[in-house]
Amino acid sequence: MYHVGLDIHTKRIALCALDEKGQVVHRSQVRSIEEMLRTLKELRDRFEVSYEASCGYGHYHDLLQPLATRVLVAHPGRLRLAKLLYLGETPTVHVPSVVVRTWRELINCRSQVIAKRTRAKNTVRALLRSAGVIPPKQPSLWTKSGLAWLRKRELPTASQQLRRDLLLEEIETLNRQVRRIEQQLNQQARQTAAVAQLRSMPGVGIRTAEAVAAFLDDPQRFADAKAVGRYFGLVPSQDQSGEKNRLGHITREGAPVVRQLVAEAAWQAQRRSPTVRAYFERVQRGDPQRKKIALVATAHYLVRVMWALLKHGTTWKEKAA
Repeated sequence: MYHVGLDIHTKRIALCALDEKGQVVHRSQVRSIEEMLRTLKELRDRFEVSYEASCGYGHYHDLLQPLATRVLVAHPGRLRLAKLLYLGETPTVHVPSVVVRTWRELINCRSQVIAKRTRAKNTVRALLRSAGVIPPKQPSLWTKSGLAWLRKRELPTASQQLRRDLLLEEIETLNRQVRRIEQQLNQQARQTAAVAQLRSMPGVGIRTAEAVAAFLDDPQRFADAKAVGRYFGLVPSQDQSGEKNRLGHITREGAPVVRQLVAEAAWQAQRRSPTVRAYFERVQRGDPQRKKIALVATAHYLVRVMWALLKHGTTWKEKAA
């Protein structure tokens, strides 16, 4: 049995293979995935392979799985892949199925398009301020009536009017893109029981539920609720030396889109659920300066609860007062 470590880059791929005694039996560099696969097929013994998680790691996993006895996707960090694989110490990451990876891509795509739309809207507001135009409070600027007002509004210069028109065209295009993405997401959500389970929680809408379900994937792979909080980067960073233990900002590991959606859900949940509101207020301690801390802690609480619902196959039940 050989133990193969791969270092995959855009323009080159480095291979290193060790035998059962930990001796190097093959080392080379290739320039393409196809050449890498040919090299692996030419090895004289069965092999297991490890490589670092990066962009496209799921695609590489699918290509290597039919060839190798075992494929491990290593967690980024201090890695000597072939040696770690030989020692059985490779820190691995979960590789979801093609369906789940596609689902995650759509969720991230929607988040990126919405971010573009938000930037375009902010640019419109900045343009109005520079032109000395105050938009009406009613109707809202982004409703049909508000957009109609914006199109008809005369701006001081021709260049400002051109910029206004281009930005409105961009916003309309991005709105269509969001609707197309959400049509596919809604279809996936209807086919996924986990989304319905999570939507039983107050304040958790379809977009938050699908994001948590897609990125959790298999709830059984987490040892406990603390691991879920670490996975989504909602636990505080820690700097401990001797008896001193300093807790800082959250680690922000994992998917940013999930943290953003869960934070929005936490804000809604503390308004709608007595249970969540009690948790929020307990963390806040009546101090307005601790509102952000309480919101992050509540988001952490929500993902732990959502993991528990999926793990046990149950739905949300409000605690008795």
